[in-house]
Amino acid sequence: MRTRTAIRTAKILVIDDEPEITEIIEAFLDNAGYVVKVENQPVRAFVQAREFRPDLILLDIMMPGTDGYQICNQIKEDPAMAEIPVIFLTGKDSKDDQGRSFQSGGDMYIKKPFSCERLLEIVNIVLVSVGKG
Repeated sequence: MRTRTAIRTAKILVIDDEPEITEIIEAFLDNAGYVVKVENQPVRAFVQAREFRPDLILLDIMMPGTDGYQICNQIKEDPAMAEIPVIFLTGKDSKDDQGRSFQSGGDMYIKKPFSCERLLEIVNIVLVSVGKG
């Protein structure tokens, strides 16, 4: 049986083009005991995921030059990363956006703004559900 401490050693990649958001998420999750890496350049997201090998990805949908759906599709098509859970973080809240996030391979969908406590709760749930905790 894994302990709660095992959950906290998980590696999380945060992909969002807004540094003010990623700084808050990074600090909060780091303080909670996770190993956190941030990528603010969407064009580097796939490479960063391959290099970092996260246990979980937090991914914004609306970014310049691409979107989270495309990044998620690319990650899920790579056999080495296909099983990494993806939680979408977005200001979009239509049923179409939610459906599209799941169709592209996302595991959860969190609407911005959200509390860090709520994010931590969802991160823990997803990591436990995939056996990383």
